[in-house]
Amino acid sequence: MDTQSTQPNNKNKNKNHMNKTIRKTLTILNCLLLMLGNTGGPCLSRLYFNHGGHRNWLLSFLETAGFPILLIPLIISYYYRRSSNPSTRAYFTTPHIFISCAVLGLLTGLDDFLYAYGLSFLPVSTSSLLLASHLVFTAVFAFFIVKQKFTPFSLNAVALLTVGSVILGLHRNSDRPANVTNKKYIMGFILTLGTAALYGLVLPLIELTYMKAKQVVTYTLVMEMQVIMGFFATLFCVVGMLINHDFQEIPEEARQYELGPVRYYIVLIWSSIFWQFFFLGAVGVIFYVHTLLAAIIIAICIPITQVLGVIFFHEPFSSEKGVAVVLSLWGMASYSYGDYLQSKQKDVAHDQVVGERSDQVIELGDDINVA
Repeated sequence: MDTQSTQPNNKNKNKNHMNKTIRKTLTILNCLLLMLGNTGGPCLSRLYFNHGGHRNWLLSFLETAGFPILLIPLIISYYYRRSSNPSTRAYFTTPHIFISCAVLGLLTGLDDFLYAYGLSFLPVSTSSLLLASHLVFTAVFAFFIVKQKFTPFSLNAVALLTVGSVILGLHRNSDRPANVTNKKYIMGFILTLGTAALYGLVLPLIELTYMKAKQVVTYTLVMEMQVIMGFFATLFCVVGMLINHDFQEIPEEARQYELGPVRYYIVLIWSSIFWQFFFLGAVGVIFYVHTLLAAIIIAICIPITQVLGVIFFHEPFSSEKGVAVVLSLWGMASYSYGDYLQSKQKDVAHDQVVGERSDQVIELGDDINVA
C-alpha cells in the first residue's frame, strides 16, 4: 500500500522538476534572444542608414516583418500536441486576446516608425542611451496599469535615467553626425524619447493582457499573440510604405547602396530577423518573469551597444556619454536590487501563508483523531 502511494508522488515530483527545468531553459533562451535583438537590431538599422539607406517606413517595416518565422514553432507545437491529443485546438487565442493584440500591434507599428525616424538623425550609441529611459516610462505606466508599486529603488532609477537623458540633450553637439543639422538632431532626440515612452506603455499593456486572458497563458499562446501583434504592426508600416511609395523606390535604393545591391538585401533580411529576436524575447521574458526584467535586460545592453557603435561605426564616445552610461547602469542596478528585495519579500510572505495553512490542517487532523 505504501509503495503504491509513493509512486504517484515520485512521478509528480519528477514532472514538477522537469517543468521547472523547461521553464528555466525557456527563460534563459528568451533573455538571450532579447539581448541579441536589442544589440544587433539597432546596429543593422544604423548600418542601413550609414551606407545610403533613407526609407524610414521601410526600416520600421523590417522591425516586425519577421513575424512569420514564429509560424514554424507554432506548427511544430500543434503537431506535437495533436500526436498525444487528436482533438487538440489549432490555436488558443480568444476574440478578446485577438483584439487586445491587434491594438498592441498598431501601437508597436507606430513605435517602430518613431524609432526608425529618430535613429536616422542620431548615432546608435546615443539612441540606445535615450531608449534606456523607457525604464522610467515603464515604471510609471506599470504603476497605473498593473499596480506595480514604486519603491525608493525604482524612484532612484527614474531620477538617474532622467539626469542621463538631460546630460545628452545639453551636450548634443559632441556627437551630432556631420550630415545632420541641429534641428534634425533635436527632432531625432524627441522622437527617440517618444519611442521610449510608447514602448514603456506597451510593456505593461502586454502584462495586463496576460492578466485578463481568463485562461491559462502558455508559451504557445504567447507566440500566437506575438504573431498577431507582428501582423498588425507590419500592416501599419505597409500602409505607410504605400503612401510614401517605398516599394517602388527599393530597387533603385538597392542599386545606389554603397555596399552593393546584394549586401543591401542581406542587411534588410538580417535586420528583420534580429528585430524579431527582440520582440519575441521581450514578450517571452514578460511571460516567464515580469515586465521589469525585460526592462532591466534592455538596460544591460546599453554598454554593449555603445561598444559596438564605437567599433563598427567609429562613433565618438564623449565624456558626457560616459557619464550617461554610468547613470543608466546605476539606475538599472538600483531597479534590479529593489525588484529582487520585493520578490524575496513576496516569497517569504507566501511561505508563511503556506506554513500557517499546514499548521491549521495538522491541528484539524489532531482534533478529528481526538474526537
